[in-house]
Amino acid sequence: MPAQDAPPPPPELVALAHAHGVDSTYDPGSGPVPVGARTLVAVLAALGVEAGTPEAVRESMERHLAQAKARLLPPSVVVRAGRRTALDVPADARVSIELEDGGEWTLPAARSHWLPADLPLGRHRLLAVVGERRAEAALIVAPERLDGLRGRSWGFLAQLYSVLSERSWGMGDLGDLAELAQWAGAGLGAGFVQINPLHAALPGVPSDPSPYRPSSRRFADPVHLRVEAVPEYAYLRPGQRGRVEDLARRAGLLRAEVLEHDGLIDRDAVWTLKSEALELLHQAPRGVGREAAYRAYVRREGAWLEKYAVWSALAESHGSDWHAWPKGLRRPDSPHVTLASGELAARVEFHRWLAWQVDEQLGQAQQAAERAGMTVGLIHDLAVGVHPNGADAWALQDVLATGISTGAPPDAFNAHGQDWGLPPWRPDALAAAGYAPYAELLRSAARHAGALRIDHVMGLFRLWWVPEGHRPTEGAYVRYDAEAMLGVLALEAHRAGTAVIGEDLGTVEPGVREVLAARGILGTSVLWFERDWQAKGEILPPARWRADCLATLTTHDLPSTAARLSGEHVELRHRLGLLARALGEEQAEAAAELADWRAELTRLGLLAKGEPLDPQVLHRFLLATPAELVGVWLPDTVGDPRPQNLPGTWDQYPNWRLPVADAAGRPLTLDRLAAAPGTAALASVLAELNRQDGGKGGEGAAGAKEPEEAQRPGPAPAAGPEG
Repeated sequence: MPAQDAPPPPPELVALAHAHGVDSTYDPGSGPVPVGARTLVAVLAALGVEAGTPEAVRESMERHLAQAKARLLPPSVVVRAGRRTALDVPADARVSIELEDGGEWTLPAARSHWLPADLPLGRHRLLAVVGERRAEAALIVAPERLDGLRGRSWGFLAQLYSVLSERSWGMGDLGDLAELAQWAGAGLGAGFVQINPLHAALPGVPSDPSPYRPSSRRFADPVHLRVEAVPEYAYLRPGQRGRVEDLARRAGLLRAEVLEHDGLIDRDAVWTLKSEALELLHQAPRGVGREAAYRAYVRREGAWLEKYAVWSALAESHGSDWHAWPKGLRRPDSPHVTLASGELAARVEFHRWLAWQVDEQLGQAQQAAERAGMTVGLIHDLAVGVHPNGADAWALQDVLATGISTGAPPDAFNAHGQDWGLPPWRPDALAAAGYAPYAELLRSAARHAGALRIDHVMGLFRLWWVPEGHRPTEGAYVRYDAEAMLGVLALEAHRAGTAVIGEDLGTVEPGVREVLAARGILGTSVLWFERDWQAKGEILPPARWRADCLATLTTHDLPSTAARLSGEHVELRHRLGLLARALGEEQAEAAAELADWRAELTRLGLLAKGEPLDPQVLHRFLLATPAELVGVWLPDTVGDPRPQNLPGTWDQYPNWRLPVADAAGRPLTLDRLAAAPGTAALASVLAELNRQDGGKGGEGAAGAKEPEEAQRPGPAPAAGPEG
C-alpha cells in the first residue's frame, strides 16, 4: 500500500508529532506506512500546535519542552487503588490531597513524592506548592479491576426500535424494552438484554436513523418514551386526554403499516405524534412528590442538562446545525445564549422535563429486568462519538477536536479507509478538564445499566483522526492516555455496579485485549471471525476461546445467521453492487466456510452427519466455549434473513428501519415472536448454560472439549462506528 505523501515528513515534524501523541506511521497489515507531512500538520493544528513551517515546528517544540519543565503537576493524575505511585514533583514541593469527601492528606516532603497505596477511590484534588508557585490537578483513584459477573449467562441482542408490541406507537419503546426483559428473564432464564444506543438523535426531517451518530450521548431520545406510562397521563383533563387518545389511534395506523403491510419504521412520523402528546402531558399537574423528584433530577444533572435543553430549544428556532446559527449563539457560554435561553424559557423547561421522563423510564426498564431475575439486566451501548452539528458538539467544543473526524485507516478489508464524521475528544483538553466530561458521560450511561458496551473500545487507546478535506487514507492515529481513560471508566463503572464490555472487533493494536482483560473489561467475539490465523486460519476450537468475552453469532452490522446459512447475504450484496469480486467467487467462498463449520461441528460431536446446520447447533458451539456471556441476535430466533444495517449503503438499503420479521419477511410483534416455535427451541438449548455446574463453563453443554491452549485471536473487518 503506498505512502500517504512523498517525500516523508522531516524528522523535526515527526518528533513534534510524537511529543503530542500523534503517530507518524500506521500498519494496515502489510507493514508500516508513513503518515504524510500535510496530515501531521493538520492534526497538530487541531491540537493547538502550529507546525506549518520549519520555524513553527522548532518554536512549538521549544515551547512544549519549556512548558513541561516549568510544570509542577500534570493536568490530571490517575492512579490505581492499592498501588503506591510515584509523583514527579520538585524536591522542595509541599504536596497535599483534598479528598472528595472533604478530608485532606498532607504528604511528607521527599525528592520523589509517593502517593500512598491506601488512597480512597474517588475524584480528589492534588495540590503542589513551591515557594510562590502553586498548582492543582485532578487526582482520580480507580479500582485495579472491575468486579466479575455473577456466573455465566446468555441473553438477547436487540435493536429496540425494531421490537414492536401492540402497544407501541410505530416503533419499539421503553415499555416494550421492559416487557422484553421480563419475558426473557422470567420466562426463558436469560441474564441480559443488550440494546442499541438510545442516545438523543439530531432533530430535523428527515432524521438520521443511525443510533451511532447522535446529537447527544449524555441524554436518551424521548422518541423511546411509552406515552401512556408517563405518570402525568393519569391527570390529563378530559379534553387533553381525548386529544392524546386520538394521537394514539393515529399511532396505531403507523404500527399497522409496519406490522401488517410490511412497512418501514418511520421514526419521524412517530416523533410527530409523540411530541404533541408529550406537550399535553407536560401541561398536566404534578403533585409535590413528583415536583420534588423532578427538581432533584435537574440538580443532579446540572450544567450539562441545562446546555442540552438550551441547545434543543435553540435548534427549534435556528435549525439543528449550530455552526449555521447567529454568531452569538455558537458558544454555550455566550451572553447571547443566556439572553436567548431566557426568551425561550418555556421550551428549555420542556426539554428538561423530557430528559427526566426518559431517565425515569430507563430506570423502570432496568428494574423490570432485575425483578425478572436477570443477573445482568440491560446492557446499554455507548456510541463512539457524536454528530458534529449536535448538542454535545456544541456544549463540549472546548474538549472536542475541531476540523477532525474519527474513522479507520486502510486495511485488508477496506483499502479506502473510513471516515465516520464524528469529532473526537482532544486528549490534551480532556486531561486539562480532569476527564470530567468523559466521567459525566460514563456516569449517565451506566446509571440504569447492568453492563455497558463501549463501541470501538480501542478508541480509549488511540483513534484515527482524519482532517477536514482529507481522504480517510490521509489520517493519523492520535494517542490517548489509556491508563487515565480506563481508570475513569473503571471508577464510574465500579460506582454504578456496572460491568463493561468492549467492542474490540476490527483492527486491534497488539496488547490492547490483554490490558482490557486485566482491568476486568470483557471483549466481543463473533463466531465467524474466531480463527487461528497462525495455523492457516483454522476454526478456533471452543476451549481456546477467551473466557472474558461476549460471544455471539452475529451483530447488527453483519449478516443474520439465517442469511449466512442460506447464502442470501452474498446475493443481497450482489444485488446492491457491493461485491468486490465476481458473484461465483463470493458464493464459493461462503460455501467453503460453511463446509469448514460442518466438518468442525461434526468432529466435536455437535452435528450428526446429514443433520442441517442451524442456529441451534451454532449456539451449542458457543455454549461449549468458556465465554462469560453468550449473546443471541433476537431476529435469529425466528429466522429473519435481513441485516439491520448494511455497511457501505445509505439509501440503497433501509438501514435501522426494519422491524423483526420471520423467515418470510413478515413482521412480528413481541408477543408473536415470544410464541414462535423457533424461539422456544433455541431457548431450550440456551437453558443448558443455566444448568452448567457452577456456571463456570470451559466445557460445553454438549461435552465438546479441547486441550487448553492460549487463544490466538484473528482479525475481523472494521465496520466503522456500527456502520
